[in-house]
This record gives sequence, structure tokens and C-alpha cells, in this order.
Amino acid sequence: MRQQEQIANHTYVVKRSSVNNGLPYRQQQLYEQETEEYEDVLPSLMPRSAIRYTTTQEAEPVIRSGNRHYVIHNSPPQVRAKRTTQPQDTEDEPRPRRRTHWSLVFGIGMFVMLALWILGNIAVNWWNVTQDDWHYGRPRTFQIDAVVQHNHDSSSSPSHFIAMNFRSHIEIIEFPAGDTLKAKIYPVAPLYGDSQSLTAVTLMFKDISGDGKPDMIIMVSNTHIAYINDNGQFRPLKPGEQVSQY
Repeated sequence: MRQQEQIANHTYVVKRSSVNNGLPYRQQQLYEQETEEYEDVLPSLMPRSAIRYTTTQEAEPVIRSGNRHYVIHNSPPQVRAKRTTQPQDTEDEPRPRRRTHWSLVFGIGMFVMLALWILGNIAVNWWNVTQDDWHYGRPRTFQIDAVVQHNHDSSSSPSHFIAMNFRSHIEIIEFPAGDTLKAKIYPVAPLYGDSQSLTAVTLMFKDISGDGKPDMIIMVSNTHIAYINDNGQFRPLKPGEQVSQY
């Protein structure tokens, strides 16, 4: 009777089946009545969705922006310890020696010899020019005294000769018996080639014609030019004229 009275006095409200956990309304009312009768006997059960789990750490806050989730950490990230491996003691094995090809050694040797040859020539040329600068100056000038039977010269008053290479042109100046008023100039053929203006010119006096008078020999590098002593002055050799070796 009690159950019927409760049903008679109850106000019916139509609810969706999803609200009654998928049960029709009548069955849901009966289910609620049965659970009320047994509340004193069995403790009420909480739905699984309402179970609370206790954690030792508080949940980290999460910021949601659209499809992105940003987790804010309350503590610095843990750093993983790097594994340290000790190198094993291994004996150093001797590495095989690389053999150098003979052509490489030969090429390097030829290059070194060529470089030394070039540097040697430069050094020798520089040394020769430096010595000529010390002895003959610039322009190259050579002076000598000799008795050549001109203007009554003698050992006490010899004739003075100056040989000069001025811009690759050779000139011989004679002062008979030292008299500058009777100076004579003997032009010689010019020199051709590079750096000929630095070539030294020297003089030597020797009888090569056999007349007993000293003749003048002009020496330029490895070239000798003879001038014959004739009538108180010097002249070049005539074609076909025979002289002794000089």
C-alpha cells in the first residue's frame, strides 16, 4: 500500500532517457525506490566518474590555447646524468709507414736545384757588380800611367790615361807626359746589350807590332781591342795588319 501511495502522490515529470542512465522513466522510478529502501543497510556507492585519487604532488597547471596545451612546471627539469665511459687501456699499435713515390722526391730535388742555381747566379752577379762599384765607381773609370814615347814622356813624367765607360760608350783620354793642354781622346766602338754601362774597361800597354814602342790594348770583359802606337798617337789596327798575340 505504501508503494502505491507514493506512486499516487508523486508528480510525474517526463525526462529524457539519457538523464535516467538510459532507463525508461518508469523503471527509473522503481530503481530509485528500491535504492531508498536499502540505504540503511548498504553504504551508497559513488559513480566511477566521481572517484578521487590522492596524489603526492599537485597537478601542474595547464594553459590551453586552441589545440595547444602549455604545461607550467613548478620545478626545474631533471637533468639526466651522462654516462662516463673510461677508455680502455689499449697498446698503441705502430702505424704503417707511407711510401713516397720516387718521382715526387726527384721532382722536389730538381725544383730545389733550379732554385739554388737561380739564386746563386743572382748572388754572383750582385757580388761582381758590387766589387766593380768599389774599384771603378759609376760611371766605370780606370786610370793608369805609362811611358809610351809621346811628348817626351819619361818615368818621372809619364803619360796619364783615363778609360771610361760612359752610358755604354768607351772613351780613352790621354795626357801626353801629363800635359792636359795636349790631351787626346780615342773613341772606341759602343757596347751593346743589357747592363753594359756597368762593364769595367781597363788598359794594358805592350809592344805587339815589333817596332819597340808600346801599343795600347783595351780590355772590355773578355774582349781585347788593340791600338797601334804610330806617330805620337794610337790608331786602330788596319785590315790585314799582322801583330803578335796579345
